[in-house]
Amino acid sequence: MLATHFDFLKESLRTMRTTGAIMRSSKHLVREMMRPIDFQRAKILVELGAGDGVLTYEILDRMSADARLLVFEINPEFCKILRGSELVNDPRFMLIEDSAETLPEHLQRLGIGEVDYIVSAIPFIALPDALVHRIVEVCRKALKMNGLFIQFHYSLLIKKMYQRIFGNVETAFVPLNMPPAFVMRCVKK
Repeated sequence: MLATHFDFLKESLRTMRTTGAIMRSSKHLVREMMRPIDFQRAKILVELGAGDGVLTYEILDRMSADARLLVFEINPEFCKILRGSELVNDPRFMLIEDSAETLPEHLQRLGIGEVDYIVSAIPFIALPDALVHRIVEVCRKALKMNGLFIQFHYSLLIKKMYQRIFGNVETAFVPLNMPPAFVMRCVKK
């Protein structure tokens, strides 16, 4: 179960640097982030910065029975919410309370070579540039050829970094979110 709007706001204000939002993503933003995912084909998906699970629930709802979702979250309160939800009863769901930059180590430990999709809500704009670059590079390397990295932001300030790392970026604007957001999609080529 998702946190209440008040609980999400309270935790977001307490940990603004790592949460990066004061309200959870709208259904419009979630829909735009899910739109390019071929859930029939997707077998290994990764979610970075799950928060209280607003995207997680939607991904699991659309995933096939034989797919897996690795969910990275560093906020202990959000991890507690996720562990206390019905998500833990879904065998396709695995919560990893660790930084996204450790993705390669976790994939190796789990015997996973590459992933199909990475969906991220990490507030990169609030993190040091070197860390952001490291995380995005780790994600590019973890993706299969033609795999897709999907990230949302509240501005276009970081778009050039995605172009440098992936060589491409497609942007969609979602005005019906608070605040309005941009979804950036990068294909590994």
